[in-house]
Amino acid sequence: MTYISDFLVIGSGIAGLSFALKAARFGTVNIVTKKEKSDTSTNLAQGGIASAIGEDDSLDLHIRDTLISGSGLCDENVVRIVVTEGPDRIRELLDLGVNFNLEGGQENTFELGREGGHSRRRIVHAEDMTGQEVERALVERSLNEKNIEFYEHHTVIDLITHYKLFRQGLVSNISEDSCYGAYVLDTKKNEVKTYFARVVVLCSGGAGKVYLYTSNPDIASGDGVAMGYRAGAVISNMEFVQFHPTCLYHPLAKNFLISEAVRGEGGKLINGKGREFMVDYHEMKELATRDVVARAVDSELKKSGEDCVFLDISHREKGFIIKRFPNIYQTCLSFGIDITKEPIPIVPAAHYLCGGVLTDTEARTNIPYLYALGEVACTGLHGANRLASNSLLEALVMADRAAKAVKRDLEVRSQKPFPEEPKWDPGWASDSDEAIVVSHNWEEIRRFMWNYVGLVRTNNRLQRARSRIRNIQKEIDDYYWNFLITSDLIELRNIATVAELIIESALSRKESRGLHYNLDYPQRNDTQYRRNTILKLGALPV
Repeated sequence: MTYISDFLVIGSGIAGLSFALKAARFGTVNIVTKKEKSDTSTNLAQGGIASAIGEDDSLDLHIRDTLISGSGLCDENVVRIVVTEGPDRIRELLDLGVNFNLEGGQENTFELGREGGHSRRRIVHAEDMTGQEVERALVERSLNEKNIEFYEHHTVIDLITHYKLFRQGLVSNISEDSCYGAYVLDTKKNEVKTYFARVVVLCSGGAGKVYLYTSNPDIASGDGVAMGYRAGAVISNMEFVQFHPTCLYHPLAKNFLISEAVRGEGGKLINGKGREFMVDYHEMKELATRDVVARAVDSELKKSGEDCVFLDISHREKGFIIKRFPNIYQTCLSFGIDITKEPIPIVPAAHYLCGGVLTDTEARTNIPYLYALGEVACTGLHGANRLASNSLLEALVMADRAAKAVKRDLEVRSQKPFPEEPKWDPGWASDSDEAIVVSHNWEEIRRFMWNYVGLVRTNNRLQRARSRIRNIQKEIDDYYWNFLITSDLIELRNIATVAELIIESALSRKESRGLHYNLDYPQRNDTQYRRNTILKLGALPV
């Protein structure tokens, strides 16, 4: 079965929906998403959206904070674009019906929070459920747009490129590669479908499930990065994986994040003896950047041998805590933790991928008619360490810029017919009776990535991880080509690819910078490594 549209959007978070709403003004949009349309990382985002709109703030201050956090690897032009265009995108969300907290209920006067790395209060938020509120408004508006169609429970297998069609004999030349669509598994019907589009936009989110402990939803298996890499897209800076310092530690809490805004409102990190320890690690203490705070927590855990440390906001007035953090308060209470009276047990967890598919300032990749937005993309904004709450901002700004750019692409490509439909050919593949192979490899990858390629790395650990992933890749490749496709197999293949990209990138950076910390090279080396790590299929990382 084949579906044809002007735009194919892979993912339904803030980046995908923001783009779709704007692109739908001049073309048809098909949105494919792995689970329900609101099962996204956006929906879990608590803190908010950073924007320099406060009276004591400025664009220059926000730019400076972003550059400092990025540890010398931010693209300053991209930073200036995103920060400068951010306030207008925030106001667009307000016009869409997003219910941000307003100061004293005054129209257009935002109640601003503060988070680590920010020198001013500049976090626009909706209580502590900002992502959920933004997702709600975008989904509601998208459902009322006649040019947008949603396809839920659809897992993308691979992109369809000109080169792939050439190998199948469906086009006659390879003078220029380009993207035409994707093969997609309808997991409800267990059927592979072909989605053709004049423009394809990767908005599939991050890769937290590559690690054993993560704040990400189950869908975050690095699909966009992996399929982009297989298609020939340039990938950048995969060694920079951000670990959030404060994920709730409780046997029944799967991946609940304690927002950085809790520290922004005065929350203190304490060890098992009740001592505040951030004073030992940074002058900004709890408001240091995430890489610093996460490594500090990791260091305290290693020194004490305890399972967790604690985040204490109980010294603030009870009414303030409940009003400012209603979701965190209620969720912790459901696990028997009253945050107005006692500290919250926390540990670090894999949170955000700062690298990804390399794009320009209009979200274009090196493959014509393939764009990338949100966490799957590497725009140059985050550098070696993302500044808190800059991610939703980036998604909004780049989606807007992409929507303006694709209008021109659509005009050009609409003049050319689609090539012959590429059929999905399962060959001699059969049903597998060894699902244990998939689950075992999935578990092994996530565990050795946590142990060897986590917050603190060494050459030996990275070499062990490389050896493991190469062996597993051989097993997965054999399994993939011999058995019928399943969503679990697709995700396993993708997390293995992303794990390998992270490992190879980390091995190539012989220094410590931002989120990449190697005990064998503890110093930052601007002479040799103040540059992006670039990977492309068939080429060594540079």
